[in-house]
Amino acid sequence: QVQLVESGGGLVQPGGSLRLSCAASRSIFSINVMGWYRQAPEKQRELGANITSGGSTNYVDSVKGRFTISRDSAKNTVYLQMNSLQPEDTSVYYCTGRTFSQNYWGPGTQVTFSS
Repeated sequence: QVQLVESGGGLVQPGGSLRLSCAASRSIFSINVMGWYRQAPEKQRELGANITSGGSTNYVDSVKGRFTISRDSAKNTVYLQMNSLQPEDTSVYYCTGRTFSQNYWGPGTQVTFSS
């Protein structure tokens, strides 16, 4: 079993930055892939970025150059640094963890733009 808890969402203005955190209940090296998905209103959930236990990263084209996924193994935490945020980035952001046997999801954290 893996419990994932996100934090760091909130209100942001266009061009602003946020850093999301995902704390895992066990060593992130025991989780094959950790990542961030997002779901905007009335849209399907999509992958934003992920990182393997070996450290390889992958980004969806729409966030390349703006978002950076990283990890702190001592804290069992994965981060998503989001820069140059735009209104289309408004979404609920979900942390995920995939082991050999199961996918795990956090409850999500909301990122919303303020005018």
